Amino acid sequence: MPDKRFIAVNRSGSLTKEQHYQLMNWACECVENVLPLLGESIYERLINALLIAKEWTQGKATVGDERNASVQAHDVARASSNPVKIALARAVGHAVATAHMADHSLEAAVYALKAVKYAGKSVEEERNRQNELLPLEIKELVLSTRGQKEQGFIDLRNISLQSEVPSDWTTRMPDGTSNCILKLFKYYMGCSPFVGQKKP
Repeated sequence: MPDKRFIAVNRSGSLTKEQHYQLMNWACECVENVLPLLGESIYERLINALLIAKEWTQGKATVGDERNASVQAHDVARASSNPVKIALARAVGHAVATAHMADHSLEAAVYALKAVKYAGKSVEEERNRQNELLPLEIKELVLSTRGQKEQGFIDLRNISLQSEVPSDWTTRMPDGTSNCILKLFKYYMGCSPFVGQKKP
């Protein structure tokens, strides 16, 4: 069930327009802080998407513009094979999508952390930096919910994927069925079951 704190007041939630703008700006800052991980590779569609995101907070872009920019960012991710670039593109895509659904801001922050991890940098330091960027008006909202978002990303936690699977999934199913379910479970938990590596 959606958290009503991330739903706009005009949609029966409790999120004010100012808070929505703050979440967007925070998500963009989280992404911009890690963009240097791209090195010399500058993706025009990603930069353009972030510009459109900022224009939305100024009333200069529509939610439709944001959706198109988000799609473009995710296209960049799908076209890449580099995990750092994929995570960064996903982060941009979710940051821009904050205009449509405010809780996408949390996804943007998490993907930024994924990029940092794939680059061999400190996730903890970057998470602390993200938290320091939070305006007071949305700080409690984000800090009370971001942990739940991060739990969906196995590579940000030091646990084994197998330990997440209920034991009766592999003991009560017919031969072959449990393996199929395990593959599906791995996929939805953010890990590719086909190559033995985490899904970007």
